[in-house]
Amino acid sequence: MSRPANPVTVPLADYSPQHFLLAVVDGVATVTLNRPERKNPLTFESYRELTDFFRACAFDDAVKSIVVTGAGGNFSSGGDVFEIIGPLVKMDTKGLTAFTRMTGDLVKAMRACPQPIVAAVEGICAGAGAIIAMASDMRLAASGAKVAFLFNKVGLAGCDMGACAILPRIIGQSRASELLYTGRFMTADEGERWGFFSRIVTPEQVLTQAQLLARQVAEGPTFANTMTKRMLAMEWAMSVEEAIESEAIAQALCMTTADFERAFEAFANKVKPVFRGD
Repeated sequence: MSRPANPVTVPLADYSPQHFLLAVVDGVATVTLNRPERKNPLTFESYRELTDFFRACAFDDAVKSIVVTGAGGNFSSGGDVFEIIGPLVKMDTKGLTAFTRMTGDLVKAMRACPQPIVAAVEGICAGAGAIIAMASDMRLAASGAKVAFLFNKVGLAGCDMGACAILPRIIGQSRASELLYTGRFMTADEGERWGFFSRIVTPEQVLTQAQLLARQVAEGPTFANTMTKRMLAMEWAMSVEEAIESEAIAQALCMTTADFERAFEAFANKVKPVFRGD
């Protein structure tokens, strides 16, 4: 479980990851899990490099939003059976706890990442792959996509990488319980009906539509979008009264930005505002 050889120390547009593909265009970073011959499983190294990437996003103002997808018609089959699960059965408690904390760090990094994240889900999306989709801010599905939180299929609890905290908030307690207790696949139609997916598109369109959505976000007011993501997370643990007060403070801060003034001037002149992120 060594660290990746090239941690993110350069602008993301110039960064060349070892364990996934990265392209940055017009403020949108597209992360592509790229082991299509095995449905894009994760390894110890890819967990760490993805975590480092999402943490680095906080320091790159040129990236406004992020798309996560998989190569070859599948999102991700989860942890690699031979490269992760095999070694895990030989570890002691200390090593296993270090591993489970490392995998959880990926979700923490995604949730702490200030840029909104869009998952473009096609084909198989299982185990840790389902968690990455869950931890994203928005999810689009290709028709035929299937999502499964497979942990109990390998003798483990459904409480993995924040699933018991996040999934019920997306689809409800009963539906989340069913998926976590059974490990069965949720179809794209179910996922859209339950609120896991925003919408379903054709496999040929899912990445394009996810990038279009991410670009729409990227064209918005950066500071305000960051604040929205932060408040969506923080207000889980607040009373309504606390949430209203916190939002008042957050919105007042947004009113100090130049983008807020630009929006007013654009409205007054009956033109579309062009936000600059300051």
